[in-house]
Amino acid sequence: MRRGRDTQRSAVYDAEALVRTMFDRADERGLRTVEVLGSHVTLPIERKFASIDSVQAYVDRVLALNWVRAKWTRAEQLVRVRARAGNAAAHYESDCATIAVPEHHHGAAWAFRELVVLHELAHHLDPTDPESPTTAPHGPEYVDRYLTLVGEIIGPEAAFVLRATFLAGGVRVG
Repeated sequence: MRRGRDTQRSAVYDAEALVRTMFDRADERGLRTVEVLGSHVTLPIERKFASIDSVQAYVDRVLALNWVRAKWTRAEQLVRVRARAGNAAAHYESDCATIAVPEHHHGAAWAFRELVVLHELAHHLDPTDPESPTTAPHGPEYVDRYLTLVGEIIGPEAAFVLRATFLAGGVRVG
């Protein structure tokens, strides 16, 4: 079977960028309460990382969680975190179970944050065979994994904001 077309990719990225901006503004202004689709939500604190080593330690801890291992068999496979050249995007390499994260650029490390790392881990936890995947990389099944990770690890408020933003942007959720 062939991998499904990644028709949701740009909508997923757009929604995530908006949510990351919400978290950034909450941090900058010290105002954690936001209104999303008529609901007032207090944003939880999103972890930020100082180095590739700290991202690696976080990934190792998430994959070691009992509920993560019970839900996704791929959690047993270790993930390596490495620096990525350029500053445009983080990505997951399924052939070698590696998350590549851009390092600090002009004093900023936009990808050294929990939302980005959980996004890449959701790719890793895809239960389909990495050699012959059958689902779209950012399809409804992926979005469901990502929302589950965000909800359980960052908090249900973060998952609510992300889900609402996905739905408002036309992203299908599994």
